[in-house]
Amino acid sequence: QSQLVESGGGLVQPGGSLRLSCAASGFTLDYYIIGWFRQAPGKEREGVACINSSGGNLRYADSVKGRFTISRDNAKNTGYLQMNSLKPEDTAVYYCAARRFGVCTSRLSDADYNYWGQGTQVTVSS
Repeated sequence: QSQLVESGGGLVQPGGSLRLSCAASGFTLDYYIIGWFRQAPGKEREGVACINSSGGNLRYADSVKGRFTISRDNAKNTGYLQMNSLKPEDTAVYYCAARRFGVCTSRLSDADYNYWGQGTQVTVSS
């Protein structure tokens, strides 16, 4: 069974950090773009970051630029989202997704992704 599993979410104080992981099983993540998305209560899902299959062409939402870093370790079949300087407005369920074709663009569209994780809750609160 091919799937993505996120981990690393939790409760953190403003200004704190978390690292989310996205582990793939049942398929090789090497050939896929990885995207991170989030959905806050009452809001639409939004793109946070994406990275192409070779680890280049990084794209970030304006709201997270300079604070979040997307990366991948193809040897471990895993993607990551390092989140620093977290703010209460970063509170959301975070999802990773994998897409076989296409490129990362600044639009950070969630279209055409082949696999989605189940989501991990990130809560930023004092």
